[in-house]
Amino acid sequence: MKVVIPGGSGQVGTLLARAFHREGHDVVVLSRSPVQAAWRTALWDGRTIRGEWAHEIDGANVVINLVGRNVNCRYNAANRREILSSRVNSVLAVGEAIRMAAQPPEVWLQASTATIYAHRYEAPNDEATGALGGTEPTAPDTWRFSTEVARAWERARAEANTPRTRKVALRSAMTMSADAGGVFDVLLRLVRFGLGGRSGDGRQYVSWIHEADFVRAVFWLIAHEDVEGPINVSAPCPLPNAEFMRALRQAWGISFGLPATSWMLEIGAFLLRTETELVLKSRRVTPGRLLQSGFEFQFPAWPEAARDLCEAWRKRRA
Repeated sequence: MKVVIPGGSGQVGTLLARAFHREGHDVVVLSRSPVQAAWRTALWDGRTIRGEWAHEIDGANVVINLVGRNVNCRYNAANRREILSSRVNSVLAVGEAIRMAAQPPEVWLQASTATIYAHRYEAPNDEATGALGGTEPTAPDTWRFSTEVARAWERARAEANTPRTRKVALRSAMTMSADAGGVFDVLLRLVRFGLGGRSGDGRQYVSWIHEADFVRAVFWLIAHEDVEGPINVSAPCPLPNAEFMRALRQAWGISFGLPATSWMLEIGAFLLRTETELVLKSRRVTPGRLLQSGFEFQFPAWPEAARDLCEAWRKRRA
């Protein structure tokens, strides 16, 4: 296959590009700042059809658009505009390139986020029964902004005029990878320095997916032509933050982790120029449609996934 990955220079994009390249597929990563890689890269601006990048989509089998400004920042007015525009504009550009293609791709996998669902403890969110976020009366303004962005992101994909291309929205949970700089690397650093206790009251659910299952799910969605629309890309066993961090400490071999209260997290988020939503919002997401389609997880439970990732992390740094 020929696989085009706009925004594929980040952690998740690199996971996918590496996996497709190993399988012998023709991989093209579109980036504002192309870097040397084992696969091909091409320059694009993420907004317009200008340049040669649109020709890469014409004749491709698969497009996987992962573009979106990093949300690990303060949600001030300028950052909010960039978070929203980077996502919506890239979808509009990709959709237009697909519409104009003489030979459009068979499938377009478009990044979305599990953050689209409501802050919820009592019941899981799958695609059929999940409560979309933004309506919680006590939710902070920053949390409502995140769900509004997610909805706008998915709306742009749904409205794109691509009748010959199947469209899938990847409502992804946190992808746990042993690569440097990812979310697992950050969490493990906290554990290694004795700071890996619960966040806040620890009741908020953490939704996650092992890197191997994320890649396998993407391959599965490409192969199954009857699957389209929103898909939760998450492990089937989300768990409360306190349990999540305890399992990670046990996987690493540390019994104690200093907890962080909500007010401590607020101060830390302010100093680090980020938002507490990333750790305090309860994301209880389950992969209803993936399971219904027959997908089987290699790492359905966090304790086993954490042990595997810790072992991989050690090996990659040996």
